Amino acid sequence: MTAFVSLSRAMVQGFLRDRAAVFFTILFPVMFLVLFGGLFKDQGAPKAKVVQVGAVSVIDQIPAEGRAELARYLEITRRNDAAQAFEAVRKGDYAAAIEQQGDRIVVHYSAADPVRAATVRGVLESLVQNANVAISGIRPRLSLETEQVEDRSLKTIQYITPGLLGWAIATGATFGAALTLVTWRQKKILRRLWLAPVRTASVIGARVGVSLGIALLQTAIFLGIALLPYFGLQLSAYWWMSIPVVVAGTLAFLAIGLLAGAWAKTQEAANGIAQLIVLPMAFLSGAFFPLDNAPGWLQKMAQLLPMRHMVTAMQDVMVRGKGPQSVLPEIGLLLGFAVVVSALAARLFRWDDV
Repeated sequence: MTAFVSLSRAMVQGFLRDRAAVFFTILFPVMFLVLFGGLFKDQGAPKAKVVQVGAVSVIDQIPAEGRAELARYLEITRRNDAAQAFEAVRKGDYAAAIEQQGDRIVVHYSAADPVRAATVRGVLESLVQNANVAISGIRPRLSLETEQVEDRSLKTIQYITPGLLGWAIATGATFGAALTLVTWRQKKILRRLWLAPVRTASVIGARVGVSLGIALLQTAIFLGIALLPYFGLQLSAYWWMSIPVVVAGTLAFLAIGLLAGAWAKTQEAANGIAQLIVLPMAFLSGAFFPLDNAPGWLQKMAQLLPMRHMVTAMQDVMVRGKGPQSVLPEIGLLLGFAVVVSALAARLFRWDDV
């Protein structure tokens, strides 16, 4: 126990004295959280800028309460010169130009921006349909309503917090283990520990304990910042189940770091291997953005990545309101991955470069 405590203290002091390690493990991910949380804090429905040419009855006759709702989707500018309005649409200044020709409402759009044009067309179709119903006096039998499946209080911060936290934990565990192993081997510290009356379990336990402590500190900092009223994170009832997920994810990426450290011979090589593993995995696992629109083969490949399971599990219990049993498969997969990769690292492990 004395050896374990001494080694743990030495590792913590080494981490705190390494300003670069503290910055990239703690402060750098937090900067992304603050940046993304601030940028997307008030994100709402995207507006389309349109130009109205002359009088258009379905727009001009909208009551005041209807205009407030329409303003959520369209930003309307009025012009009388149709040629100038069409030219502005061609240049991309507006998504579409709207004019009325008798009983026809014409939407002029540019093929260069079909997404915004489709938004304008959908809104105008709704206005025309409502106008036809008012004229005919016959109410349609069927109506369409849309409802958000999540709680309306959910914001973008709900989704970026688990993703960025997963990336931060993976980075800290992988780089910490890899660089520590290579540095200690180069400085002959591992050789001294091998010759000293210190059990291997104490060395491994100290490294695991420090990594778990850093990961839990990262979790506390992330949640503390995201829960501020400015960002408005809303945690679900079973958010505490994210702690076992963090532990399992830390062990998985600690194993990756040990494997990289056992394979590499220099700090530069260990850093390069860790970067090559963690950074692409963050993009491919959906830690930075969702993969809903990604190709099917990419989504299947993401299921093989440990970060994908860690991020998904944290999202489930932190913001989606799922119960503790929902993340048990992910925890099992992460622990199994840690065991397999740790076994490979043990086969490649060397106490000395010689």
